[in-house]
Amino acid sequence: MTIEEHYNLIAPRLTNWLVSSGSSYTEACDIVQNTFLKIWKMRDDLRDSDEAVSGLAFTIARNLRKNLARDEKHLAFVADMAQEGDMEDGDYQIPKDAAVVDGRKTLMPSDAAYLRKRLKAAFAMLPPVLREAYTLFQVAELPVREVARQTGVSENLVKVRIFRAKEKLREILSDLRVTF
Repeated sequence: MTIEEHYNLIAPRLTNWLVSSGSSYTEACDIVQNTFLKIWKMRDDLRDSDEAVSGLAFTIARNLRKNLARDEKHLAFVADMAQEGDMEDGDYQIPKDAAVVDGRKTLMPSDAAYLRKRLKAAFAMLPPVLREAYTLFQVAELPVREVARQTGVSENLVKVRIFRAKEKLREILSDLRVTF
């Protein structure tokens, strides 16, 4: 496979994983670009298997993200999730324009922005090790074996972390009646 074919196969999953792990879309795109620039530079030394390039891409991207976080540690970030009226006493409120069904407000498909905010907040509440295992497995669609290799833990521990992440998300988002 060419680097371009690897890019077309891996870049969307890598971008989704980065965004779901807390990077902004723009930042995720920059990291993916830099990741594949590094892969292109080492193209002569690569094995051509999809799994090898995919694992390398996720490792490079994770390291680039860590480096970026470390370099920007001195900056003060303002939470971009909360909009005026979204939070009251730390709890997210259902939008005023939500539909009323059986005497209670219910979310409609038009409330996608609200759901995105809730999901982003829920992921932010997960401990980093659970968030990383869950997003690598669910969002990046890596097999458990590859997640274990990426995170440096056993496959059984990865399975436990994925299960605990699902349980925690189910608990945090219980008012939405979401199933994972």
